[in-house]
Amino acid sequence: MSEQDILARIKDLVDQEHKLRSQATNGELDPKTERQRLAELEVMLDQAWDLLRHRRARADLGESSDGVQANSVSQVEGYLQ
Repeated sequence: MSEQDILARIKDLVDQEHKLRSQATNGELDPKTERQRLAELEVMLDQAWDLLRHRRARADLGESSDGVQANSVSQVEGYLQ
């Protein structure tokens, strides 16, 4: 997956988030479903951003970023802020 692919994925997820919030605002979606779906999108966004950061860090070190894979949800969500 290239950096452009990751950025496109992030854009798609953000677009989905905006659509979801719009549906909830318009009463087309119940709050429970909205919260659940938003939580899923947030996790996917966290993974995508994490993958992008790792690829860029490796590139900054002059290393190949081709083999970098997305970290697990538990690892990404377990980072300290």
